[in-house]
Amino acid sequence: MNRAVIVTGASQGLGAAIASNLAVEGAAVCLVARTRKVLSVIEEGILAKGGRAMAIPADVADPEACLQIVEKSLERWGRLDALVNNAGILGPLAYTVDADPWAWLDTLKVNVMGPFHLTRAAMPLLRQCSGRIVNVSSGAAARALAGAGAYCVSKAALNHFTRILAAEEPGITSVAVRPGMVDTPMQTFLRENAPSVMPKDLADYYQKVKKQGGLEPPDVPGKSIAWLALNAPHEWSGRFLDYDDPEIAPPAGESVNGV
Repeated sequence: MNRAVIVTGASQGLGAAIASNLAVEGAAVCLVARTRKVLSVIEEGILAKGGRAMAIPADVADPEACLQIVEKSLERWGRLDALVNNAGILGPLAYTVDADPWAWLDTLKVNVMGPFHLTRAAMPLLRQCSGRIVNVSSGAAARALAGAGAYCVSKAALNHFTRILAAEEPGITSVAVRPGMVDTPMQTFLRENAPSVMPKDLADYYQKVKKQGGLEPPDVPGKSIAWLALNAPHEWSGRFLDYDDPEIAPPAGESVNGV
């Protein structure tokens, strides 16, 4: 497969799983995250298994860095077929009136403006190949989680940004996806910090899901998102999809075998 994909937030958890599954399918993967040391581990793992990968340490909140990501991808692989906007931060766990406004702004910069900057930089290349954009969203986009306002608002904005792209760019396919509750450092952070900020029933819920084994391993939604980056039908453009949708999970499990 001669296709190239940019995956942000690729140094751990869900992003690493998405990138690894794309590499197994033969795609060349540009791995983007802020920390080179951790990112290099994922790059080396893919290369050791015969895959193609390039680590690009960068902050997606920086528009110039996003331009450089796309330029480096084009220089290395000669093309760009898909963009997976996975990088995201939880933001301040605080009620709105108590929240640090600069921490809120940081969340919006990464979770909303990051996909915006990268999409603008990548669009000329994606137009050439009728490419795909997959925005990794959250169920929080449609829920009001007290104490996690910045995150909820940022993911709701990301979903609508996906719809805007579908309306403005009819030649590409743009989808958002809910990855489910994944066993990642973000969930660990929630379990550790929610009791001091969130309502007790909500904080208890995060503890309960972990104890009962309700968190998905990153590779499960990682397969679905990798499949969407390579195969999402154009008629789905603008939709907010579930990783375990019966139209996605079965073909993803068959075509992407993981590493």
